[in-house]
Amino acid sequence: MSVLAGVRAAIIDLDGTMLDTIPDFHVAINSMREELGLAPISQEQITLMVGKGSENLIRAVLALDLAADQVEAKFAQAMDAYQRHYLRINGQFSSLYPEVLEGLSALKQQGLRLACVTNKPISFTTPLLAAKGLNSYFEVVYGGDSLARKKPDPLPLQTVCADFGLPAAQVVAIGDSSNDAQAARAAGCPVLTVPYGYNHGEAIHTIDSDGIVDTLLSAATLIRSQN
Repeated sequence: MSVLAGVRAAIIDLDGTMLDTIPDFHVAINSMREELGLAPISQEQITLMVGKGSENLIRAVLALDLAADQVEAKFAQAMDAYQRHYLRINGQFSSLYPEVLEGLSALKQQGLRLACVTNKPISFTTPLLAAKGLNSYFEVVYGGDSLARKKPDPLPLQTVCADFGLPAAQVVAIGDSSNDAQAARAAGCPVLTVPYGYNHGEAIHTIDSDGIVDTLLSAATLIRSQN
């Protein structure tokens, strides 16, 4: 029997899964770096750093230029500047990946309950979902600072399962990185991965998932075929 048989809900990642947000990160990070007197960096560099939350991202960005003690000394100032700039431009440079809206609609039409779980701070996440017309699809939204721990810890996925009153085996996670897969495995959820996101510079085929789907619409089609 397929691990997707009996699936009744889906937990979907945001950055790299539904939205290409690297251009937003690029503008916000380089605006922050300019304030700190640091030279701009490329989108390619930033792509390797995103996915593990803002604190991890800002430390990694500062570590390109600064020694460890300097990173910590500058961290609060850098984080404040980054958050200010990100909120200013949030969503202006990001774009939906192909078949995201079609995929979400198809999942809903199948009767699946949907949650968005991201490591992005909730103060960035909520307005971004609204700006891109995604918020109406999701019953539950958790950001990286909504709960005590973020992905790859299983807590956010376990919390959604509890919210929905469903066993983990009936809640599929869909994401673009090892964070999503590790969280799903630890929570006991099946997991599908998309091949186009930001997996910390690693090939998607190295991730332990239950299948690679080209788009969210492909994911919806696969889930329907197994139920």
